[in-house]
Amino acid sequence: MANRDEISATIDIEAPPERVWELVSDPAKMPRWSPQCRKTIVRGKGPVGVGTTTVNINRRGPLFWPTRSKVVEFVPAKRFAFSIAENGTVWSYDLEATATGTRLTESRHAPHGVSALSNFLTSRVLGGTDNFESELEDGIRQTLDRIKAAAEGGVTPGKA
Repeated sequence: MANRDEISATIDIEAPPERVWELVSDPAKMPRWSPQCRKTIVRGKGPVGVGTTTVNINRRGPLFWPTRSKVVEFVPAKRFAFSIAENGTVWSYDLEATATGTRLTESRHAPHGVSALSNFLTSRVLGGTDNFESELEDGIRQTLDRIKAAAEGGVTPGKA
């Protein structure tokens, strides 16, 4: 099956957008939230912003693979987005103030599809697109649950 254009989920968090922003806008914190991302190395010096690049180590079972990302949107307390060089996808966090805190949406967009190499590897090594994208969807929900727990309780839960 073809790649989905978007995979996303939304969660309501009882914490102000500024608190949630602290958690989602620092790429080095991504391994705390994501069940797939195991390490993120932020390249360069200075504050994170548009143009910041990272090297990421991802894991699925016994398989590890690197990816490179670049921050493409950085709007404090509103939107944080980064593109993945290897597959052409864009991951984003959108924050919306609510009466009780923040509505947070995490999305994976494939605005131009997913690269042929990524699709080949997903098919041959990672069990196929449908299976992999279902796992991404579950991973997004886990990520949002972990961010919610940290924002509301100040605790960073461990990875499963």
